[in-house]
Amino acid sequence: MDEGVDEAGWDVEPGDEIEPVVQAVGRLLKVCREAAGMSVPELAAALGYGEDMIRKIERGARIPRPEYLDRADQILKAQGHLRAFMEDMRKARYPKKVRQLAELEERSVEMLLYSNHNIHGLLQTEEYARALLRTWRPAYSPDELERMTVARMARKSVFERSPAPEFSFVLEEVTLRRPVGGTMVLRRQLEHMLDVAKLPFVELQVMPTAHANHPGTGGLVEVLKFADGTGMGRTEGDFGGRPVSHPRQLRVLDLRYGIIRAQALTPEESLVFIEQMLGEL
Repeated sequence: MDEGVDEAGWDVEPGDEIEPVVQAVGRLLKVCREAAGMSVPELAAALGYGEDMIRKIERGARIPRPEYLDRADQILKAQGHLRAFMEDMRKARYPKKVRQLAELEERSVEMLLYSNHNIHGLLQTEEYARALLRTWRPAYSPDELERMTVARMARKSVFERSPAPEFSFVLEEVTLRRPVGGTMVLRRQLEHMLDVAKLPFVELQVMPTAHANHPGTGGLVEVLKFADGTGMGRTEGDFGGRPVSHPRQLRVLDLRYGIIRAQALTPEESLVFIEQMLGEL
């Protein structure tokens, strides 16, 4: 088999609390393989992965993809014991910080999101996200790049919730003009945003560069509100950039976002603005 095949999962981050679960799944895989009377080379050949990859998964150093568990369960006749961990591994494959953010977004009933550097991750297309992540330094390895891209796309499932949270996006004009990935990638990104903006629970606004005197100049602002009346927020300008949940701190972010929202173009004006930008590309 091709030892270069490296698609069965992702490496476990040191210190991630998900590590014991990944190790338990690895031990279960080994037990099921041995019970089926298969060697590592035989299982590797049956699954289409390299032997080293099988060994890494069995010792808990690699997070198996859900589809890997599904195929292994069938080949090893594990009677659903491996498939039972598919959802756990689906969550584990995302980097810890992404997983924590996704959990907060899943709890939210209202999301206030101001972006001043790049188009917000929840609005990004896959090709735009991948191109953007390629600009980060130090550069991601191909495996890390794929993992981060997949994780970012998975967060967009929050749009499919029923009932969905209420979204308010305010994006700086510059984020819509920067040709990340090239002109065609940007064009498809802007078209995607127009589609998202048509959803009944999404309000999308643009802050023109000419609107200079607003409190968003201090950096991004994000506020997530939960059903129990609590919330979580962060901004680059205050609180050391750390997430905050104290009511007094959230009021500061709420006030700042409210002013930004009021000074941006209206949702209707914003859609016309984006359509005009598309016409310029």
